[in-house]
This record gives sequence, C-alpha cells and structure tokens, in this order.
Amino acid sequence: MKFTLSWLKDHLDTTASLDEIAATLTAIGLEVESVADRARALKDFTVAKILSAEKHPQADKLQVCRVESDAGELQIVCGAPNARAGLRVALAKEGAVIPHGGMVIKKTKIRGVESNGMLCSAAELGLGAGGDGIIELPETAKTGQSVVDVLGLNDPVIDIAVTPNRADCLGVRGIARDLAAAGLGKLKEASGAGCPAPDKKNASDTRRPSPVTFPSPISITIATSHCPQFIGCFIKGVKNGASPEWLRKRLEAIGQKSISALVDITNYVTIDLGRPLHVFDAAKLRGGITVRAAREGEKLKALNGREYILREGMTVVADEGGALSLGGIIGGESTGCGEATTDVFLEVALFDPAHIARTGRTLDILSDARYRFERGVDPAFVEDGARIATRMIQELCGGEASQLARAGKTPEWKRRISFHPKRVETLGGVAINAGECDRILAALGFEKSGANIIPPSWRGDVEGEADAVEEVLRIYGYDHIPPAPLPGASRQASSATPAQTARKRLASRGMLECCNWSFISATQAKLFGGNNPALKLLNPISADLDAMRPSLLPGLLEAAKRNTHRGYSDNALFEAGIQFHDVTPDGQRMMAAGVRAGNCTERQYKDGLFHNHERAVDAFDAKTDALAVLQALGAPKCSITADPPPWYHPGRSGALTLGKTVLGYFGEVHPGLLATFDLEKAAAFEIFLDAIPAPRAGGRAKPPIKLSNFPAVGRDFAFTVDEKIPAAEMVAALAKADQTLITGVSIFDVYTGKGIEPGKKSVAVKVTLQSFDRTLSEQEIAAVSQAVVGAAQKGFGGRLRQ
Repeated sequence: MKFTLSWLKDHLDTTASLDEIAATLTAIGLEVESVADRARALKDFTVAKILSAEKHPQADKLQVCRVESDAGELQIVCGAPNARAGLRVALAKEGAVIPHGGMVIKKTKIRGVESNGMLCSAAELGLGAGGDGIIELPETAKTGQSVVDVLGLNDPVIDIAVTPNRADCLGVRGIARDLAAAGLGKLKEASGAGCPAPDKKNASDTRRPSPVTFPSPISITIATSHCPQFIGCFIKGVKNGASPEWLRKRLEAIGQKSISALVDITNYVTIDLGRPLHVFDAAKLRGGITVRAAREGEKLKALNGREYILREGMTVVADEGGALSLGGIIGGESTGCGEATTDVFLEVALFDPAHIARTGRTLDILSDARYRFERGVDPAFVEDGARIATRMIQELCGGEASQLARAGKTPEWKRRISFHPKRVETLGGVAINAGECDRILAALGFEKSGANIIPPSWRGDVEGEADAVEEVLRIYGYDHIPPAPLPGASRQASSATPAQTARKRLASRGMLECCNWSFISATQAKLFGGNNPALKLLNPISADLDAMRPSLLPGLLEAAKRNTHRGYSDNALFEAGIQFHDVTPDGQRMMAAGVRAGNCTERQYKDGLFHNHERAVDAFDAKTDALAVLQALGAPKCSITADPPPWYHPGRSGALTLGKTVLGYFGEVHPGLLATFDLEKAAAFEIFLDAIPAPRAGGRAKPPIKLSNFPAVGRDFAFTVDEKIPAAEMVAALAKADQTLITGVSIFDVYTGKGIEPGKKSVAVKVTLQSFDRTLSEQEIAAVSQAVVGAAQKGFGGRLRQ
C-alpha cells in the first residue's frame, strides 16, 4: 500500500517527522517496506542559469560555462550537448553527492580548465533516463531555488505491508486513523459525506455540485446472492478531460498511471478510502443494470485489453446486451469512459469476498478492486462512498447528478464482543488500566456498550475478545510487554522436540535438511497412498500443488531429481514435518524422512594416498539412518518385519515395529518410482515421531557417554548358522554372553559356497571387550571367548568354524 506524506496529512493533523511516522507505522503492525524521499537526496541541488557556453580549448565535446548561482558566478566544464546560454539547470555545488553513483563533487581541473561544480542530467539526479543532456528546468525557476521545489519532489512516498486481515488499511484514511490512535496526531473530521475533501487549491475546475433534480434513468436489479448491495448514480453533462495537476501528481507518485479525470477519480477514492468504484459510459448501456451469475462460456473484453471466457456462476454486471464487467474485479472495454463521454453511471457495490477471490484466481486477474474486495470492504460505507464519488466527479468534471439508485441492503455487521480490560494482562502480559483501553478502542472506532464492545463496520476481522486485546496491545506498544521466561519444565528433561532431535541426528550423519511444501501434485500423492479426495485443495496456488502430502518422500525425491539434473547426483537429504492422511484433527502425523540417492563415497588413506571407494546406496544405508533417529529419541529396541508400503522395493525394505505399532519404514525405493523421478538408485526411510513412546517418567532419554581409560581388545569369531537366522538376532545373543565386559558386537563378513553346507552360512563377527577398572588378562579374555561360543550355540545354534 503506497501513499504520499501529503496525502496522509489530508486525513491526519500531525507535526510528526517522516522518520517518526515510519517508526510508528511499523510499531503498530503496519510494517514500512520503503520510504522514497527524493527530497533528501536532492536537498543540496539548486537552480542555476547558464550565462554563456564556450567551446573548451582542449576538447571538442566539452564546453566551458559561466553559471549564475546562489553562490555567485561559477565556471563549470560541461559535456552536455544541450548546454546553452539562458538555460536554467540543476546545479551540484562543491560537496554535493550525486544520487546516481554517489560521486562527491569537488573543485577540479578538466583538460586544464578549472570546474567548480556540475550541471546534472535527470539520470544523475536519479529521476530516470532523461535523454543525453542536462535537465532543462522551467524558465519560471529562480536562481538559487531548490530543485526539489521546482520539480515537485518534496512529497515522500511511503510503502507499507498490509496483512490480509487489515482491509481497513488499504485506504489512506484507515492508516491515518491508526496513527491518530497511537498518539501521532489527530484524525481530521470528515467533511461532507464521510472524508476530508481533497486539497483543490491547484484544481482548474472548482465548480460546486448542482442539486439533485431527477431520478436515475438506469435501474438496478440484483439476481445473485454474491452481491448484497448495489448503489448507482447517473451523472449527465460531464466533461472527461485530463485530471487536475494535484490529482495527477498524487496518483503518479504512487505508481498509478493518470488516464482521465473520471477514471482517476475512481482510483483516487479506492486508495484514499479503500472503497473501489467503477464508472460506465451511460451512452453505451442498453437498458438497466443487472448483477447476475455469468453463463458458461460468456465472454468479456476487459479494460486490460484481454478477453476472458467466463465460467458459470462468476458474478458479472450486465445489461440487456451481455456482461459489462466482472463485479468487484475489472471493468469491460465496451462501456469504458473516454474523451467523448458526457453521461456516466457510477457503480458502488458490495461483493462476496470469497467469491471474488475464487473468480480472480481462476481468471488470473489482479486489480486494486479485487485486492480490496477479497479482503472485505466496509459494508456500511456504500452510500457514503457513492455520495463522495459523485461530489468529486461534479467538482472536477461538472455535470448534473440523479438521485441514487439502490438495490439490496446493507448486510448486518454489528456484533457485540465481551471485553474485560484485565484480559489484556492475562493474554498480553502487560497491565493497562481500563481508561487507556477504552481510549484506544474508541480512537479505533469501537463503541462501548456496558461490558461489551462493538467493532466498527470497517473492522470485520475483530471477532472475539482476543482480537480486541491485540488491538489494545499494538497501539499501546508491544515494546511495553516485559520479557518473561517460558514456564519451566523439569531441568532434567530435554527441551528439544522429537523433530529437533531427529534433525540434529540426521544432520550429524552428513545429510542436508530440506523444507518442502506441505502440498504436492495429486498424481504424486496417489503414488504414496494419497487417495483421500478430502485432501485435494479447492484453491491450489499452483496446478501441480493441489493435494496435501501423504508422505514427505515425494518432496525429497523431487529435490534429489532437481539436484541430479544440475549435476549433483549423490544426495543425502532429509526433512522433519507433517504428513496428512485425512481431514480429522488426528489426521496428520509428525515424521522424519530421508532419501539417499546415487552413490556413497568412502575415502580411505592408504600408502600415502587418499582412495575413493564408491558404491550405490542400498537398503542398509536407509536402515542405519532410521535406527540412528530411533536411538537418538530413546526408542526401545524394535523388530524388523517385511511389511513395507508399496513405494519401497519388495525384498529390499522393511518395517520397524514395536509390538503392533509401526515406528517407521526403510528400504530401497521401488524401481517404478525411480523412473517417475528420473533417478537411477535411491534408498529412503520414514519415521513416525509421534509413535515413538516417551521415555519412562524420571528416566533419561539418553544416558551420558561413559568412556574407559583401559585398552579395548577385539576377538574375531566365525560361526556356521542356518541361513535364515537374522543378523540382529545373532548380535543380540552374543552381546548377552558377558554384559559387563562385552562393549560391542559387529558382523563384518557373510560367506556361503564351497566348504559350507547347503542351507547354512558362515558369519564372521568381531566382539570388543573392555573393562572400566582394569586391563583384561589373557585368562579373562579366554573365558569371555568361551562364553561367546556357548552363547552362539545356545542362542541361534551357531557352531564355531575351525
């Protein structure tokens, strides 16, 4: 939302500086995105008059100019082809800083000739391209006068970010109201029909409106529920020429193109009061106005030059000949106003915000009217808006106005909200006395009714007591809220959430975190079990983001695909976030998921050189990642079953279960999905963080690490076992052989073939022994080794190979 400082002061009586206004706007929730104050950059530039321009003795393209300035007569070397005697120019004296480029002007010699300043071009002043020469100022400009005043650049432009709920601040008056409530001045009283009259001291036509003398010849009919109210006014005998300078400059300052007086008036009221309008050339209308639903396939040539094919149900303003405009979005070319327009029909209406938003998104039309209507305009300001616009049209274009034509009625907007000043402290953390609360709310337009308040018609976003508390707090000042620590949990308990813990562990394993959209294409969703039609978005931001994700894997695989296409084929990516399976409150789960694609590279140092050993990722990489997450979260030991979902490779994947509870899945990605995502090899895992049981009360999720000062001893064993015995079962059984001295069991080789009976396999295991209070003797090591052999025989029928 852009506006100029002088425009704001049409509504706000204030002596505050520009910096104070900008700081207050941000403090009350209207964040200032930029302030374009060209006057500051050009404050040192003044008007000068060239007295003579002679050819430079040492350069063909330079001239030596004698210049009359407020500092006396100066000699300046200039290379502009249009420099000539009698020309009034913009002078940068010694010490001035050129806006474009930041050069500081100094007294210097150019080709041996002294130069005491610079004659500037429009580009050097930061005012656009401006051609090849220096800027030529009006002959009426006086020597020594500020260039800012001559060019009318002394009105800073403020640009603020307006949140979707603050539709009232899409008009300058709403912004002024907030600033006045914050103590930065006084809101000016409305004149006439609801707002201060614009300053017309520079307007060429100041004719007063003539009295209403006749009924409107154009009738209005509403035939759709999406337009609750429509007010129109027929104005005859208007003269639609160029806008007066004050109006044109004000619109152009905020980036609006001045088109004609009639069109500029509608744009002005839209921005000034947040009240969108439209004017029809009445001579081009056929019969009365009807607000109705569009017919399927009906066409409209809009004012932006594009033709739109409308869908059934879209709201149009039509006459007997067909659709004239898209209600609340954009006007039609067929009834647009031009220089020949003499009679107009003014439209001031209300439209359903949700319906406007759907139509605008469907047709991809962005307009100032749509932007305001879809956020909700003031429902009680329709008639006043019509009177203001009618008055302004008559003042600037002349003409005779009819009585207002009406259809529909003002929707019921008044609602009572219980408000207790004490809630400001309990909800906001700062005590504000009741009198100050009442003052703030009254300044914002709220009415008090006993223990209740009634929000003003322009604040449709205030729906409950918490909203009212927020209004009091933001005007009072968020900086007054004292800092306070969060309610303390047990100091022994970890403050990290399961998602944070999972992120930390996966990052420590060399994986990179992704932050993907929570919605994906419906096609991808079906590949990962997303068959619930309720999870399809009604108004997606993009055609390929039209469904809530049933898994985090599509986004990770898509990221791996993009990286691969850019030459980074080896990926290790993870994400912790929400997956959705239905629309109930319990229909979403927090997950941690990861994808490894391409190759795993291991670097080894041998014989004085580094050696790279590459291998394709496999199910064991995904399994290791998944178990690392479970271990970090203190999950009990879980079982592995061969029951993964269909997006995993059958036979190269598994499910991690705790009883009947599934904690997660891991494995290689199904070859069909790999082709869909254009990947050669990928392994993935998914962990359901909400399914992991919390640590026992009073216990620790992870014990502190305990290290021994005594040497560890490793012993290797090879056991012949049944080929169906799981590796995890073997490791668990051998670890129990001596739970005091055995600190680690790992499998480093599996062999089948010559020398091994059919149906058997040879498994090589390394057992690590270590004591925390002594160095182990050979006798102790031998005893533990015998215990390991016995545990293998008893636990899984393992026989020591000789």
